[in-house]
Amino acid sequence: MKAKSELKQLYQSKISAKLVKEFGITNSLAVPRLTKIIVSAGIGSLAKEKEALKKAENDLAIITGQKPTVRQAKVSVAGFNLRQGMPVGLKVTLRGDRMYDFLHKLFSIALPRLRDFRGTSLKSFDGQGNYTLGLSDYTIFPEINLTKDTGTGGLEVTMVTSTKDKEQAKKLLELLGMPFEKNT
Repeated sequence: MKAKSELKQLYQSKISAKLVKEFGITNSLAVPRLTKIIVSAGIGSLAKEKEALKKAENDLAIITGQKPTVRQAKVSVAGFNLRQGMPVGLKVTLRGDRMYDFLHKLFSIALPRLRDFRGTSLKSFDGQGNYTLGLSDYTIFPEINLTKDTGTGGLEVTMVTSTKDKEQAKKLLELLGMPFEKNT
């Protein structure tokens, strides 16, 4: 049996207690928590090249530890040379230990590798307590082999929380290690 993720253990032992104390939560089921992380990548022109599409799929699988699903166009758009059913993106939904492992890797390894990184924006919360982080280049993850020719693209990481309150979601992500930008 696989051991629990370190970040998950930290959440269960310390972070949830801090959230209960800070927000005065009486019901244990109302404590803010991450429910899932959705990692998606648009593939654009890679859709026409089978090899490049397979490489992008492999890269996303290596980064997340889970095989991505290929998302297809729902409608045809003549201006973009897009036909219904053509592949337009890749998506992975992470839950449980994989979610916490990915989050730990993102916060402690990948984001600090960004050039001139000063923290993630506080403006990326939606009205439902979820946070979306856009990365223009996924080669910041150490698993990606830069020696091979890659058509590197961007990723979008959406962290879905159980709370609808932006402040509770911000505090949860902050305690999990999210490096938010400092207000000066």
